[in-house]
Amino acid sequence: MIISASRRTDIPTYYSDWFCNRIQEGYVLVRNPMNIHQVSKINLSPDVVDGIVFWTKNPIPMMNKLDEIKEYPYYFQFTLNAYGKDVEPNVPSKNEIIIPAFQKLSRKIGKNRVVWRYDPIFFNETYTLEYHGKYFEVLADKLHSFTEKCTVSFIDTYRNTERNAKSLNIISASIDQKLELMEKFSVIASRYGLLIDTCAEGIELDKFSITHAHCIDKERLESIGGYSLNVDKDKNQRLECGCIASIDIGMYNTCKNGCLYCYANYSPKTVQNNFGKHKVDSPLTCGELAEDDSVKERLVTSCRNCQINLFSDTV
Repeated sequence: MIISASRRTDIPTYYSDWFCNRIQEGYVLVRNPMNIHQVSKINLSPDVVDGIVFWTKNPIPMMNKLDEIKEYPYYFQFTLNAYGKDVEPNVPSKNEIIIPAFQKLSRKIGKNRVVWRYDPIFFNETYTLEYHGKYFEVLADKLHSFTEKCTVSFIDTYRNTERNAKSLNIISASIDQKLELMEKFSVIASRYGLLIDTCAEGIELDKFSITHAHCIDKERLESIGGYSLNVDKDKNQRLECGCIASIDIGMYNTCKNGCLYCYANYSPKTVQNNFGKHKVDSPLTCGELAEDDSVKERLVTSCRNCQINLFSDTV
């Protein structure tokens, strides 16, 4: 079983103490996003957890807790783009705090365990094609020694988040604009020795040496864990998504980064209310179990292939 922590919220930034408590307790409770009264109990024992993928914009609160997860193969999907406070109001200064945090994290755990994400990309009067080209290179210059690759994607608009992004006055990007920017990114990435791939994008960019990403990546986890995994593609994700199957332990409307483009927050007021219910010792991300909640233990097993490889040199 692979744990995603989390596409729904920034656990390293806002819930790292809670997460470490869950690791110590050996389980977590997760509400079904479609029916909040259906609750799954997920075993977090190293015996069944084959890897953890963290998603964050600021890992600093978790930096001094990494020894608590040393039994688990893990890596970080680290989003670091060139937007300002008008887009990401609660993300600290990129130059003063976030870029140094990226570099420090990489030094601590290795560049193979820190994947740079420059996404989602959108255009408006401020954040133009030329702007993204310029600042992608600025970031590549600062990060290339601390990561192996960069994953990029263009913004997807969702009806329930359109209101949040309305003030951005996003301009729909044409195919030609996307191709032009990806060509620029490809040249820059090559110059700095970075691989580049796209997250859940339908456009083919092979001519720019840009591949399709596997953000929850079987090969990366196998390399980090030192074993092979028998795990299939995640059927619950979009067709273009290359991720392997995982269980997400986060909760929507709980991330306080406040990014206006975010698909995981529908209402800032709801986020504030949910965060106010957070208890670091609760098995749930926010709040406690109620009488009308139904808790079922989810059957999970390790995906590790423990069979002896007859062609291996290992005796």
